[in-house]
Amino acid sequence: MSASVGGPRTGRRAYFWEEAADDRRTRAREGRPGFSENITRMLRGLRDGIGNEPGTVAAMRYAHRVELTDAERASDRLPAPYVAEHAALTLFGRHQQGAEPVHRPGTGLGRACQALRRAETLSESAVERRLIAAATAQDLHELVQHLYRLVPLLRQSGIGLDYTRLMHDLATWEGPHQGRVLRSWGLQYGDPSAPGDAPDRQAETLPYWARFDPDRPENGGQLAALRSGAGREAGTVPAMWPYYTTRMPSELRDKGALTRDLVAEHTALTLFGRHQQGRSRAVHVPGNSPGTAARLLQVRSGSGEEALERRFGALLTSTDTGELAMHLRGFVTMLSRADIGLDYDLLRTALRTWDDPELPYAQGRFRDHWDRDFRVGTMSTNS
Repeated sequence: MSASVGGPRTGRRAYFWEEAADDRRTRAREGRPGFSENITRMLRGLRDGIGNEPGTVAAMRYAHRVELTDAERASDRLPAPYVAEHAALTLFGRHQQGAEPVHRPGTGLGRACQALRRAETLSESAVERRLIAAATAQDLHELVQHLYRLVPLLRQSGIGLDYTRLMHDLATWEGPHQGRVLRSWGLQYGDPSAPGDAPDRQAETLPYWARFDPDRPENGGQLAALRSGAGREAGTVPAMWPYYTTRMPSELRDKGALTRDLVAEHTALTLFGRHQQGRSRAVHVPGNSPGTAARLLQVRSGSGEEALERRFGALLTSTDTGELAMHLRGFVTMLSRADIGLDYDLLRTALRTWDDPELPYAQGRFRDHWDRDFRVGTMSTNS
């Protein structure tokens, strides 16, 4: 099951949290308060399940919709969907303690935490710490423990959650699709176009390198977070979530889509984190192409022209974005030592289009321009 699934599917019985929401809407139309007696009793049963093993709480039996075969019941290990449903049910029981339904289709965990940030119940850093703590859980049990502490904060702020989506996220947590779950949480939480965000937050649509201030005391931790993403799939490193500014439609964020734009920004951020480390001035220098930077490197370091040409030639002849990123990692280390900057807007564009089949001429144009910059030796006054 995809981690992006949320809301009822045809051909199956509604999950308990969906039934509870329907029950409340029906009673509201009839002018009756709260939930029915049956739903209220079952909600109490869900809270009894907190801290207990799946399948051991009699009061939860009729709330489960994932059916077990006799062989599965007799097994030492219950199937992941059943375990995930147990966890989602207990979280829902902890969350649903008021009259309004807290199951909100379409509200993933990242979006719920984004709403919590806007509610100002906690500081932005406190919300971020809690989300990242959950996202870095080593196993399902640890993840659920973090969610147990997060859900009451959502309840206090009147924020709901898509429990169908959450159940599927939990079911895939220890499998090969965990990266997509992580990416969806991070992209939802960091959506720069989210309605209701403060104007200063919405203004942070410039990439991190363009608004970087070398004099800020928190730079060390931020740059370390960027470096931690080197060699990792974009969107799967929670420490990097606050620094993405890539725009994409909400449906792609909810799916945890791995787009070319996101991959390019991720790679550029990790390179910037490496390049800026230990430098007292900003290394993002508009206009400094890799060719210009290589020429400056040759002049400043006194390196042999032949050796540098070989390195730069290997960069230029990269066949795909992965190879280009590999050569750039070594290149920016050399630039950092020589205190030479690089245009990271240009670099991100190159990483985005280098092997894009829809832009077959982009790679050749970058090669020609960078090679010309290297040979002409255009000097940037900013560096």
